[in-house]
Amino acid sequence: MNARSNLRLLVLGVLVASLLGTLMARLFYLQVVSGAEYRSAAENNTVREIVNPAVRGLILDQAGRPLVSNRTSLVVTVDRAILGRQPNDGADVVARLAKVLQVPASDITDRLKPCGTEGAKPPPVCWNGSTYQPVPVASDVSTDTALGIMEKRTEFPGVTAQLQAVRTYPEPFGVNAAHILGYLGPVTEEQLNEQGDAQNFDRLRRTDVVGRSGLESEYDSYLRGQPAVTTLAVDTGGRVTGTLDEKAAKAGDYIVTSIDAKLQSVVEKQLVDAIQRAQAQGYPGDSGAAVVVEVDTGRILAMASYPTYDPSIWVGGVTKAQFKDLMKSNSLSSNAIQGLFAPGSTYKVISTAAAGKEGFSLYSKYPCPNQVKIGTQTFRNFESRAYGSIPLSRALEVSCNTVFYGIADRMWEKAGGTDATKDSPDPIAETAKQFGLGSKTGVDLPNESSGRVSSRLFKLANWENMRDQWCTNAVAGYPETRKTNPKLADYYTALDKENCADGFRWREGDALNAAIGQGDTAVTPLQMAMVYAAVANGGTVYKPTIAKAIVGADGKVVKEFEPQVKSKVKVPRVTMDFLRKALPGVTAKGSGETPFLGFPLDKIPVASKTGSAQVTGSEVSTSWFASYAPANKPKYAVVMMVTQGGTGSKTSGPSVRKIYEALFGVSGSTVNPSQSVLIGNAPMKDLPTIKADGTPVAPKGRKSGVVNAGGSQ
Repeated sequence: MNARSNLRLLVLGVLVASLLGTLMARLFYLQVVSGAEYRSAAENNTVREIVNPAVRGLILDQAGRPLVSNRTSLVVTVDRAILGRQPNDGADVVARLAKVLQVPASDITDRLKPCGTEGAKPPPVCWNGSTYQPVPVASDVSTDTALGIMEKRTEFPGVTAQLQAVRTYPEPFGVNAAHILGYLGPVTEEQLNEQGDAQNFDRLRRTDVVGRSGLESEYDSYLRGQPAVTTLAVDTGGRVTGTLDEKAAKAGDYIVTSIDAKLQSVVEKQLVDAIQRAQAQGYPGDSGAAVVVEVDTGRILAMASYPTYDPSIWVGGVTKAQFKDLMKSNSLSSNAIQGLFAPGSTYKVISTAAAGKEGFSLYSKYPCPNQVKIGTQTFRNFESRAYGSIPLSRALEVSCNTVFYGIADRMWEKAGGTDATKDSPDPIAETAKQFGLGSKTGVDLPNESSGRVSSRLFKLANWENMRDQWCTNAVAGYPETRKTNPKLADYYTALDKENCADGFRWREGDALNAAIGQGDTAVTPLQMAMVYAAVANGGTVYKPTIAKAIVGADGKVVKEFEPQVKSKVKVPRVTMDFLRKALPGVTAKGSGETPFLGFPLDKIPVASKTGSAQVTGSEVSTSWFASYAPANKPKYAVVMMVTQGGTGSKTSGPSVRKIYEALFGVSGSTVNPSQSVLIGNAPMKDLPTIKADGTPVAPKGRKSGVVNAGGSQ
């Protein structure tokens, strides 16, 4: 063998050795390094799950009345595996089934297509579950139809009918409570991806229906329960070879709320009445909200938002037309916790508390002219009335803006005026934040707004964010607005020119507007309810809650929610005492007097503050009435707001009075506690009883709120 041959053999040997080395390295990587991953993948290729959702838990009011329950529905399902073995892939079976169900055959085929495959419609139309699981194609089928299908098995192979639980809304006393309760929808791809590779039994699955808003969303993990899961062994051809595991379903837990259904119905009705009252006065009155809370716990007893929607519309999936109507009506969001509105004069309790902290005399007299001038701007009293020199308590009673302008002006000058820095004090804004404004209350509902507090720091931050846009608008001059409202376009243009140049400056006018709840201040009605609850209880800001407890379907208490303190208002006690003494005068002899004429204020004194907040671009103010009662022993805070509703006294005030009449059992000038809408004339201390079979023990007859439930409603 010559040298050339030896060289060839050497090269060949090196090549073979290299290939063997590469192969061994690859085998090591597959078997050792990535072994677990590939074994898991292999197992998943041979294991399939059939998932049947658990019965979802109920949502109850404080007395045990169901606000959300379940009903049984006859559901027709189709086994895709059996259907696929029929001639023409079961097209004839689908056609016969469509005829019986009186639906287009395409509706059934759309539901049978797995999500993500070609031509499949998005969830919830397409099938998002296991290949081996029967697909529901029709619900609420009549008994006769179901029996007709089951009696003709040969004509409908793979088709069956079974009972399933679907959401229902009993509506005790006619309550709606849509924004509290929420609705359900199919699980999203985003939610599934957030779980990663989690394999825990209670993980979300593609067939799951989950809470999309309200309590249904906030407490979904409790309400959903645990599904029944059958794990099947499947060979490489997709044939079932056996059952590996079976886990029984665990029914979802119940949510016991602090909501009282009878009170909720009163609040909802009175909010609608306030809206209609505004419209009767010639105002748009296009939206509103109302809240009732316990001042010493922060628990929400009732909360309503207008406009609202029918929560049952989501059962079985909402149509495109229905969803379009919902979006057009602006009814999906809750004005009580998501809407942001200028609080107007209801904010003066904040300014008064700040004045007390800053050493202003609470019992001295202050000038109340009909207007004050700052540069070229005129700041007026409401309806331009002057009251001469009056005590601060009287300024609250008649809602004298100019008194609070004067106090705010002195605070502004003390802080340095236009030369103030970002570190300079801003007493009114600081006090507002102590009362919880400018941040979320922490209510146990999703998507709450935090609101904002008008302040020097806010204006600086806002200028940094908006400067470019303001400068652009100042040059463009709002051409679209100018077509319909030239004066408003001129106002916007001038404002943006000023803001573009030095919108970061906390001017004198800014300070004055902030003192009466105008300017950049925006709050939710729930935030203002918690402010007045804090005034009522002496300065404790509670985290508002709706859920009182989680109770299992077997009646065992899983978790109770105790009242939570969010913060303490650092205001001198004498100042809080002053506020609590002054506010009843608003109702007795001030701006809140008219709607409470004839009300037994001697027995149930009501502390209140009216508000008529001016909104840029609107000629009609936002109507506010914020209050608590009894003023001498506070129990409840009640706040109502109507956008473009006029004055707080004329629009919201009469409805707030009706709410108090319902709470305390007032008829005319007579107080009869037994006539209170609350059982026992007070919020329930004990949780309602739930029997071992899952039946809540609720009041019967007239107290049930359900027609024909042992008596008329």
